[in-house]
Amino acid sequence: MQQKTKLFLQALKYSIPHLGKCMQKQHLNHYNFADHYYNRIKLKKYHLTKCLQNKPKISELARNIPSRSFSCKDLQPVKQENEKPLPENMDAFEKVRTKLETQPQEEYEIINVEVKHGGFVYYQEGCCLVRSKDEEADNDNYEVLFNLEELKLDQPFIDCIRVAPDEKYVAAKIRTEDSEASTCVIIKLSDQPVMEVSFPNVSSFEWVKDEEDEDVLFYTFQRNLRCHDVYRATFGDNKRNERFYTEKDPSYFVFLYLTKDSRFLTINIMNKTTSEVWLIDGLSPWDPPVLIQKRIHGVLYYVEHRDDELYILTNVGEPTEFKLMRTAADTPAIMNWDLFFTMKRNTKVIDLDMFKDHCVLFLKHSNLLYVNVIGLADDSVRSLKDGKLVPMTVFHKTDSEDLQKKPLLIHVYGAYGMDLKMNFRPERRVLVDDGWILAYCHVRGGGELGLQWHADGRLTKKLNGLADLEACIKTLHGQGFSQPSLTTLTAFSAGGVLAGALCNSNPELLRAVTLEAPFLDVLNTMMDTTLPLTLEELEEWGNPSSDEKHKNYIKRYCPYQNIKPQHYPSVHITAYENDERVPLKGIVSYTEKLKEAISEHAKDTGEGYQAPNIILDIQPGGNHVIEDSHKKITAQIKFLYEELGLDSTSVFEDLKKYLKF
Repeated sequence: MQQKTKLFLQALKYSIPHLGKCMQKQHLNHYNFADHYYNRIKLKKYHLTKCLQNKPKISELARNIPSRSFSCKDLQPVKQENEKPLPENMDAFEKVRTKLETQPQEEYEIINVEVKHGGFVYYQEGCCLVRSKDEEADNDNYEVLFNLEELKLDQPFIDCIRVAPDEKYVAAKIRTEDSEASTCVIIKLSDQPVMEVSFPNVSSFEWVKDEEDEDVLFYTFQRNLRCHDVYRATFGDNKRNERFYTEKDPSYFVFLYLTKDSRFLTINIMNKTTSEVWLIDGLSPWDPPVLIQKRIHGVLYYVEHRDDELYILTNVGEPTEFKLMRTAADTPAIMNWDLFFTMKRNTKVIDLDMFKDHCVLFLKHSNLLYVNVIGLADDSVRSLKDGKLVPMTVFHKTDSEDLQKKPLLIHVYGAYGMDLKMNFRPERRVLVDDGWILAYCHVRGGGELGLQWHADGRLTKKLNGLADLEACIKTLHGQGFSQPSLTTLTAFSAGGVLAGALCNSNPELLRAVTLEAPFLDVLNTMMDTTLPLTLEELEEWGNPSSDEKHKNYIKRYCPYQNIKPQHYPSVHITAYENDERVPLKGIVSYTEKLKEAISEHAKDTGEGYQAPNIILDIQPGGNHVIEDSHKKITAQIKFLYEELGLDSTSVFEDLKKYLKF
């Protein structure tokens, strides 16, 4: 099989759950569009090994990626009298754009995860797991399967749903906003649905059916953020629950994936740079798994199946062209539709002429323009980024005048090969409505331009991401977007590394910074192997304990290590008391050291110096990033408006439309 793995697509990041400091549930855009355009991907085919051939097919099972989707349950759009049916020969891209141009945008609401199986839709309604007939999914006619309050958790929500092949059982993973701990409940479906059993600390899980038509649940167990054990269980009269695989290398993470045709279950064992896949026959789940390719350092691969053939995506060998949507350049073509759906109509991005041939994705809905930019025409910008063109995405209102006097909010992440999240958030919308410019800097270390883009921003190339961020901000200012006194920066989790580093290296570019659960003490964290993620993340940050080169390099950019007496922008930090991914101790140490440096600088500067505000807001709970925390959102916006001397009255009135205070 090793000789057959020659399909080299850089789509791996769209198919495998991202790991890292922040493992949030992924949003619908990447996965659903990848699925929708799956038939456009021209794959080379490789036959299954002999032991996997000539197996009968099983019916298509429901698949669900934990996500948020959009519904118009409460406010159904009225069909326009002049609405015309879409031509049958119109491609999917044009259909979506046409639909956006005709559908009211104020009527979308965010709902929780849901999955279709057979003739039913399974989803969360209030504090219950429910199902309704597919054709009645937007009505209130549903069957309650399980009341989440039975678990006695504080504000629980369903994170993931899987339905057994013949709908005898449904499994749901349940979490709370203030903890990463999860519980998987197994509900027996009957006239009177009942919870048969629950498993704590489940990460991924999938159903298959064995030779005797018995439903088998495979699941992974997560302990201290490490996922190394795989179990399989049956229910009813023939109860079994056994561990059948344990990963010995603590730097690897294990997760399960059911192929799109539900034919095989894959056990994926990977770290940041290397993977190994074992295949479980969906018709013989008690047989030993088959190894596809033994792990080789630096080789990532992923396995899919269709029509008795394996499709292998990997990062080595001869590259193959891959595009999901039409673009004008070799850039990521996955669009964040959830943001696009809901941005207000009287907004737009910047003048397209400014970017000449560098606009790679352009869609219009009413007066909204969405542009992905992979660089500017100015040659001086290229030199600032060491010859690299760095993508930026910018939003502002159409009728904004004198953009140089408008407040600017920069977003950055740049780690783990993850794309910078641009999903719809109510607070982002109200900022744009209030005249703000939002800019997303897709720097090296992220995944926007493929695996090499990530490689160019990790280990001893981490400073590339900082150089990209600095260049992006200077470019925006140079093109007339805001100015340093009105420029703010926001980042969460590992994005705090670049944000904190920029505050040390070029504080004059910023007026204020908001950070959430930021990773700020890279050196001390990566030298502490007792922390749950240290070993798993050596491939991202390096091993300062055993490699002097890595240690010295981390010292060059680590935010905590490089604090010095100088003027800093004001900083608002939100941290969580029992955060296991980014320990509170490191954030507290950073805050104290930063305040000391500012005090020392104030003494040297003399009277009249106005010191920046440094605020540490410690929230209770053991989660890592609480995206929907109204308290956090209002505190951050209040901080930004006060630091810039802006009136926040209207923005909080607008926020009330979306947030339940």
